Amino acid sequence: MIRSELVDKIAEANPHLYQRDVERIVSTVFNEIIEALANGDRVELRGFGAFSVKKRDARVGRNPRTGESVQVDEKHVPFFKTGKLLRDRLNDG
Repeated sequence: MIRSELVDKIAEANPHLYQRDVERIVSTVFNEIIEALANGDRVELRGFGAFSVKKRDARVGRNPRTGESVQVDEKHVPFFKTGKLLRDRLNDG
């Protein structure tokens, strides 16, 4: 599902809301999640899962094409851990 499909589903389920309002709500939710992660906070959506940021240390990697050693800088990457409800739904059918 892509963002526009999510907006369409929410608008369809809530005919009393204008499409542009639903788009604004979805954008606000995503922007708040992004902002929280950028600040190093954890975002938990009960039953769905939790977003957090993990730190990857600097390391020496390899260029797969040349085999040459390359220094890879430290970085922060988003991490998602599924919630119990989502995990159960995926595994029980």
